[in-house]
Amino acid sequence: MDGLGRRILVAAFDGWNDAGEAASSAITHLREAGTYEPVFSVDPELYFDYQYTRPQLTMDADGTRSLVWPEATLFKPKRTTRGTQLWLLTGVEPARAWKAFASEFMDAALAADITGFVSLGSMMSDVPHTRPISVFAGSDADQLRTSLDLEKSTYEGPVGILSVLGHAANEAGIPAASLWASVPHYVAGHTPSPKASLALLDRLEDLTGASLPRGDLPTAAATWEASIDAAAADDEEMTEYIHQLEQTRDTWDSPEASGDAIAQEFERYLRRGGDGGPTKPGRDDPPRPRR
Repeated sequence: MDGLGRRILVAAFDGWNDAGEAASSAITHLREAGTYEPVFSVDPELYFDYQYTRPQLTMDADGTRSLVWPEATLFKPKRTTRGTQLWLLTGVEPARAWKAFASEFMDAALAADITGFVSLGSMMSDVPHTRPISVFAGSDADQLRTSLDLEKSTYEGPVGILSVLGHAANEAGIPAASLWASVPHYVAGHTPSPKASLALLDRLEDLTGASLPRGDLPTAAATWEASIDAAAADDEEMTEYIHQLEQTRDTWDSPEASGDAIAQEFERYLRRGGDGGPTKPGRDDPPRPRR
């Protein structure tokens, strides 16, 4: 696509930007379906609070134990292609020094001649699991909004690392866009959310023009939805609540509905709890359903 160019950096992070692990799982799927190699990682000592994001002990097949530290890493595709190339940036949302963190990765992006930046996020929202996952697609760059038909957010308030990176990309002359999937807030016990990951990849393909593999995500998404159907079938109150959400969503999707409905839901969500995070402690703790 002309707006983002042919070498596009796609970013997703564990943490408040990642309800239902939808965004980070989408990046993981791309990494595992392709052939990528790490090209740059930040020093974890500078950016992570180990009491909040603790290092993990792992054991290999020989019984050797190792410490794995939280990280954020830039990956590039091993094979060069004529079409659009997606580079990947993923890891844990840093706890401090966000300006320096963003600067390090923007320097690496400029050195790699990255032409566009797309962040993937997911947010808990008042939407039903039985309908297509809504994805808000926005940008602060006038050029991208015109060429790719994106929304302009008017949100003011607290933000997460995705917003900081997007702002840094625009400042560095790299056009930036963002994709946010709306994950039903009552499915915290059904994480990860492959249906939301699939929706992000579908919209990412539309946005970038890259051909993205889906693998077993469609099957996993159908299984995820069926598992929630089964859980809701035993709860009359939840069944009625989901029905109410379905009616609201169907009204949004009707020809008479405003085209700004998804954007308005995105704005309302951010004002409720910040940039892509839940409104209570714990990454996927949902708010109580509104009756």
